[in-house]
Amino acid sequence: MSSLRFSTFPGKRERHLLRKQHNPLFPQAERRITESQLEEAQRLDHEELVAFISHFRSLVHEAIQLPDSADSELILSIKERLDQTYEQAARMADDQREIREGVEKLVAVVMQAVRKGAGNDAVALQELADEEAARAAHYALLTYPLVADLLDPESVIAEHELLPSLLSDSPEALQAACSLFDQPQLEALIEAGKALLEETADVPDEARARLQELARHRNN
Repeated sequence: MSSLRFSTFPGKRERHLLRKQHNPLFPQAERRITESQLEEAQRLDHEELVAFISHFRSLVHEAIQLPDSADSELILSIKERLDQTYEQAARMADDQREIREGVEKLVAVVMQAVRKGAGNDAVALQELADEEAARAAHYALLTYPLVADLLDPESVIAEHELLPSLLSDSPEALQAACSLFDQPQLEALIEAGKALLEETADVPDEARARLQELARHRNN
């Protein structure tokens, strides 16, 4: 039997297979990855990447051609699409650091146009400053693939796979992901997590530690 050839920078589908591999928190039938499953995940991730790069190039062209006289609606549309593109890049296969850096630079250029439109309006300028701080925080969260996968409108992480995914990642990724949930959701996750670990044989020590971290996050 040939060994599986995983990607250095997996896309979201391959990444999710890796979460499941030999992981007792997932159902028994999902823990063994076959070669055909891996090849299909890699194929779909690659197709998504090709479409994404095409979209990104089109958006870059539109952004750099933005005239000084562009109306605010067009500017805000491009800014919103750039933010969406950053989220998409965070979950794509291959190393997307250059694209993410490119998006950040384009956002900075677009924000200059937005600030110019705000003129000397102190309230508007403060709102823009708050928005940029929120964007920086959001971009920082997206450095964690778990967060990027959870925020995906077509997330590969099904509802019943949420807890196993959370409890199998790093402490840093878990902390970042916790910011996506409100207090009632965290309470529900903790209770469900307790039940999951009780019914799971050979629970990894790391999973118990993550559940404790989830409880600490709730109390912060």
